[in-house]
Amino acid sequence: MRSCRVKSPLLLFYSRQLLNRRWCSTSSHKAVDSKFSTEFLDHRRIGVQQELFMINENTPGSVFLLPHGTRIYNRLLLFIRAQMKQFGFDEVVSPIIYKRALWSTSGHWDKYKEDMFEVKGRSEADSEQYGLKPMNCPGHCLIYRNSDKSYRDLPIRYADFSPLHRNESSTTISGLTRVRRFHQDDGHIFCRPDQVSEEIQQALVLIDKVYQVFNIPSYRLLLSTRPEQYIGSLEDWNLAELSLEEALNKSRHEWNLNEADGAFYGPKIDILLKDQNGKEHQAATIQLDFQLPQRFDLTYQGEDDSVDHRPVMIHRAVFGSLERFLAILMEQTQGVWPLWISPRQMIIIPVADRHTEYARRAQSAISGLPLGAPTELLDCHANTFYIDVDQRSTTLGARMREGIQKGYTYLAVVGDKEVEDGTITMRKAKGKPRTLKIDEARTFFEDEVAQYH
Repeated sequence: MRSCRVKSPLLLFYSRQLLNRRWCSTSSHKAVDSKFSTEFLDHRRIGVQQELFMINENTPGSVFLLPHGTRIYNRLLLFIRAQMKQFGFDEVVSPIIYKRALWSTSGHWDKYKEDMFEVKGRSEADSEQYGLKPMNCPGHCLIYRNSDKSYRDLPIRYADFSPLHRNESSTTISGLTRVRRFHQDDGHIFCRPDQVSEEIQQALVLIDKVYQVFNIPSYRLLLSTRPEQYIGSLEDWNLAELSLEEALNKSRHEWNLNEADGAFYGPKIDILLKDQNGKEHQAATIQLDFQLPQRFDLTYQGEDDSVDHRPVMIHRAVFGSLERFLAILMEQTQGVWPLWISPRQMIIIPVADRHTEYARRAQSAISGLPLGAPTELLDCHANTFYIDVDQRSTTLGARMREGIQKGYTYLAVVGDKEVEDGTITMRKAKGKPRTLKIDEARTFFEDEVAQYH
């Protein structure tokens, strides 16, 4: 690299762009900006460009989340886990494989078998049939039934993020939006009949607040009613549908009727999000279930000391499939991630070789991770950030452009001026540069993340 003293690296970057006709004139800038702002990127293209996920023919319908995609996935889980605590959910971890007998009890083997993966052991001694779970609800019924319950214990709320498997047709599998293996922010509430309305209201509040954080512009609510294939009595179904209808009316959200599209065990409220192509995807759901508590003989002791009271079960998800929600976010943001969820929060670009050591020190101070081999364990509650240094010998402009293409939220440049002042000059891909002290930059990151910016 050239060793000239640089007063302002960002000014150097812009001045070098003036030498390149592709970027130089105002009209050229507008043309390039227009191209990036109007060209729609499908989530599969963003996934390749930013190295977020991959799909392999050896496991159709199952997605590999790559390191940077896993960073987003883990941030989504961290976020929703915090909300689950606030809304009174206790997290559980449940098996992914159960005997056929369980699925027969729940009704899945009769009504949902074609959408399940059947599993058989190789040992002759174990000739029983098993099924990979497409849903968590039967397992959560077993957890509830594991101990006696009193009316004072209810509502009981379980959250579960373990993987689910559904045998989707090979003709419908698509990217992250339609997969065979996925993760769901699943929740099940066991409550008394007099608690149903409040629990559904709280679920709608949670969904709305979460979608505000992700700047979801709008969503539709559908009341999906009894399908042709169902379990249970008409009386129970009518009561469940009426309960959901009353909850929707109290919510003051507009909703539509979606006849005969409920789950086989109960009616549901479906929340549909629209992607950038105008296609709607089901995300959140709230389902009311009188059937599984009966089938698994779930009970609680009432105020009258009778132990045969039956709880009501509410199925609830906010993101729905995390993979599908991730795809929606990728297309909504077009890969320009807000800092708090970004898999690449900042890249620091030293102007010359002599600035690399300072760039590394800045990286460590802002990221919260030590330089070199760690000598102590990291506090599990410590704030850390994904900061990279690009010390390659390519031009400053080329490294800036590549940083933008890879989706870095902030790009920072350090030169003589920054080294002398103990600062860092940083900006977003489309934004004005700001110069901050190193400790100020870390505080800025902490504040932005805390506010979900």
